Amino acid sequence: MKRLIVIRHGKSTWELQVRDHDRVLTQQGIDDAHSIGNALNDLDLTPDQIWTSTAARALQTATIVSEYIDYRLTKLQLKRELYTFSGNDLMDVIATAEDTIATLVICSHNQGITDLVNDWGSIRFDNVPTTGVVVIDFDSNSWSSLGKGTTKFHLFPKLLK
Repeated sequence: MKRLIVIRHGKSTWELQVRDHDRVLTQQGIDDAHSIGNALNDLDLTPDQIWTSTAARALQTATIVSEYIDYRLTKLQLKRELYTFSGNDLMDVIATAEDTIATLVICSHNQGITDLVNDWGSIRFDNVPTTGVVVIDFDSNSWSSLGKGTTKFHLFPKLLK
């Protein structure tokens, strides 16, 4: 079995005059990442690897969440390929994971996140909100040959308030 934990980066600012890749989290994005991290810690999830987009907002979100689930930051893997807005591109990256990984976390961007969880999970979402988490289990031993999975649960910041 493979478990995929998908995290959409936290709310980011458009106020700074920077490239899209360099946009950082707002205070709400930071607070929501702490809330989601704490909720994931309560669920006792233990990822084998966490992969994040190299965009500043995704890296910040992954870093905050990692602190709560006792994941060493030195193991955090930055993947430029996760800086995409396509669910198909995200699945192409996920398919490269080593089969020794049972639980993989990715932190990336919408529209790709919503498309991915709708295409590969069993519950449809109109939109995965910023800092939203969706967990999908796959009855497979290989990341490169995943079929449709089962959405086990989701955590959205508004549900935690």
